[in-house]
Amino acid sequence: MEQQSARTQHHRLLRGLTWSVAALGLMALGASGAFLGPHYLGSVLPWSLVPPPTPAPAVPWTAAPALASAPAAATEVILSPEAVSRAGITTARVEVIAAQQVIQVPGTVTADAYREVKVVPVLGGIVTQVHVELGTTVKRGAPLATLLSTELAEAQTKYLAMQATRTAAQQKLQLTQQLVEIGAASRQELEDVTALHANHAADVEAARQRLRLLGLTPAQLAALQHPHQVMAEVVVHAPIAGVITGRTANLGQVVSMGQELFVVTDLSKVWVIGDLYEPDVPLVSLGASAVMTSPSAPGLTLHGRVSYIDQRIDPQTRTVKLRVEVANPRGQLRLGLYVTMVLTTRHERLIVVPRAAVQTLGERQVVFVTTPDEAGTFVARAIHTGPPHRDFATIRGGVEPGDLVVTEGSFLLRAELLRNAPAGF
Repeated sequence: MEQQSARTQHHRLLRGLTWSVAALGLMALGASGAFLGPHYLGSVLPWSLVPPPTPAPAVPWTAAPALASAPAAATEVILSPEAVSRAGITTARVEVIAAQQVIQVPGTVTADAYREVKVVPVLGGIVTQVHVELGTTVKRGAPLATLLSTELAEAQTKYLAMQATRTAAQQKLQLTQQLVEIGAASRQELEDVTALHANHAADVEAARQRLRLLGLTPAQLAALQHPHQVMAEVVVHAPIAGVITGRTANLGQVVSMGQELFVVTDLSKVWVIGDLYEPDVPLVSLGASAVMTSPSAPGLTLHGRVSYIDQRIDPQTRTVKLRVEVANPRGQLRLGLYVTMVLTTRHERLIVVPRAAVQTLGERQVVFVTTPDEAGTFVARAIHTGPPHRDFATIRGGVEPGDLVVTEGSFLLRAELLRNAPAGF
């Protein structure tokens, strides 16, 4: 009996400890807002001892106020009036100016393609004489070469034969007209003879025109009356006045009709062909002024205007050909001469800021814009820059004319921005 009573008392003591531990656990869970169902505490407490959770009353959401110690935005720098004064910060306004830019490009002197003529014979033959050399200055109509041509001789012989045939047809026409008058020939016979005479006259005129095209003058044609007067030589003349810049004709050479024998170039005007880089193409227009100098001729200065800009961009060099026409009355410009071309661009409106205002942040360029309503606040604004102009940086986007930007002291603002910026800025 005493042993059973001891065991009963021991079980009661264990159950009391279990209730105490459970109560403490519920108090802790209640304080933290957690809820444990019967499948967690079922082995300790019965279901009736675990009340269901009570939903919390709805509370409208409001944004949490910013902490007073939160840092400024990564694009702003805030300085006290004393710091602004110590930094010596000065500002300038974004301005719009009308300006011309100067572009320097390489160029080469070439012949005016419209004043360059390739001389070709109008018939084939053998070169028997060459009258000029490379570099010879010739006048229009000057003889360049003489050819011995059987084709010319045959054309003259044919012309004489046609003349004889036409003469015979004319005599027959006169005789037929007399016979018709006395009734010895019919009207039909007269019409046939008249038509035949007209055909022979047309053939003679065609042969005459062919000889004119082959180079015979009207005086030579008038003098051509007998076969022994036939000429077998043809002279090739200069079509324009200029300089012989090309020659392929040599003594004894057999040439054909249309084969190039000489090149005559009028060098009173020449072209200077320049290579304009692709980014500069929009800046140059037709009529732009050009001043050219050459390192091989220190005292030579040429003036001209852009007369042509190619529509094609060279895929290898990424340049565009442009042309300037230059007068060369004394012939001092030699073909192939290297020159430096200085082009003046057209007037354009540029948005500019002083160069000291532009700072670099990583791969970006920025300026610090003042905030009118907040003294000591400077906003770093990303910009797109163009080619510099004198002491200014040209702006293509990011700020507007009239904005106030920091010039002196912008480097200090950049350092302050980087110092306070978060990692990875």
